[in-house]
Amino acid sequence: MATKVVMEALSPTMEEGRLVKWNKNEGDQIKSGDVLAEVETDKAVMELVARGDGVLRKRLTNEGDASPVGTLIAVIAGPDENIDSIVGSAGGAPAPAAAPPQPAQAAQGSQAGSAPSEAPAPPQQKAPTQAPSAPSRPAPSTPPAPPRQPSAPPTPPRGNGASRPAPAGAGRQRSSPLARRLATEKGIQLGAIQGTGPGGRIVKRDIENAKAAGVAAARSAAADRLATEGDFKDVPLTQIRKTIARRLAESNGPVPTFFLTAEFDATRAAELRAQLTEMGEEYKVSFNDIVIRAVALALAEHPEVNAHWLGDKIRHFNRIHVAMAVAVEDGLITPVLFDADRMTLWDISGKARDLAKRARERKLTPEEYTGSTFSVSNLGMFGIDQFTAIINPPEAGILAIGGVEEKPIVADGQLEV
Repeated sequence: MATKVVMEALSPTMEEGRLVKWNKNEGDQIKSGDVLAEVETDKAVMELVARGDGVLRKRLTNEGDASPVGTLIAVIAGPDENIDSIVGSAGGAPAPAAAPPQPAQAAQGSQAGSAPSEAPAPPQQKAPTQAPSAPSRPAPSTPPAPPRQPSAPPTPPRGNGASRPAPAGAGRQRSSPLARRLATEKGIQLGAIQGTGPGGRIVKRDIENAKAAGVAAARSAAADRLATEGDFKDVPLTQIRKTIARRLAESNGPVPTFFLTAEFDATRAAELRAQLTEMGEEYKVSFNDIVIRAVALALAEHPEVNAHWLGDKIRHFNRIHVAMAVAVEDGLITPVLFDADRMTLWDISGKARDLAKRARERKLTPEEYTGSTFSVSNLGMFGIDQFTAIINPPEAGILAIGGVEEKPIVADGQLEV
């Protein structure tokens, strides 16, 4: 029996994953538990394992492509088992026999539009129903023809809009997010394309076919001058950067946010750190370790801050789990120090070093970067005095730490340096 390989939710907050690398090729013998691919989630790179035995008959997603959770990305089956119906259902419409790659494009395109896996059937019934209804409504009977004519797109400026492809659907033209992105990248007018996805939705394969057919590009003269070949480089967003962007918007959106800044005298912290360093390498701690320890103790004294904002309620926690922001190559990740208030300074230091190292190597498990109740973000090592940290929803707060610098202060009425 065939096994469908879907994009799994490899982290609690994962909505889509980018396939970094296929570890198995089509035709390879597969056993349950084999690592099929490496997938980049919104936090780290995780392994996607097989859930059945057989032969990897079809890979439906290319390396580098992002797919929503639940998208069919491969099929494992017996060597002679018929998988046409499985592959065909992935795109919401049967793939043309002359174009083997089409099922993969269909699968990714329709899923990127969040079409449910059982949606392919309704569109096939929906398309024919428009034709019988045409005789009862003479006016709309003519628009369906123009979308099938490649010559239609150049004519809109001279027409009144009645013959344009877009109105043919008697409403807003539908397209998947992936199709819209590809159309923008390739300079193709969506209005010039007849969608073949569910309900006439324009999907990835429609854009690819349109490009091959030479559909008119929607490029202005100014765009042609700016986007000359070799004058720019498009860098696709990683899943981590997408998450950071979304959370930045959330931290200034539905979360009621206000910011407070203050300075504190770090003299004693610096002295403590120096004394511990002199005791030996095993006692060495960072300023960030000291801050995390101080934050954990402060949260124990002020439990109302150790909370989550849940929209209609605030959830206060009895246990204190502090997340620390760690910069990685293409973003930020927040591994968690669980029960930080019960840890010694050396416990925090050792655990923090281990988590930071594995975070940069993308080797953290989802359990190690979820479940925090408060976060700490430190940019002091980069010479930053103060900054506004991004709240890690649904947490109620985050502490942003700037750099330590020497400056004169007034103590007991006397100026000291």
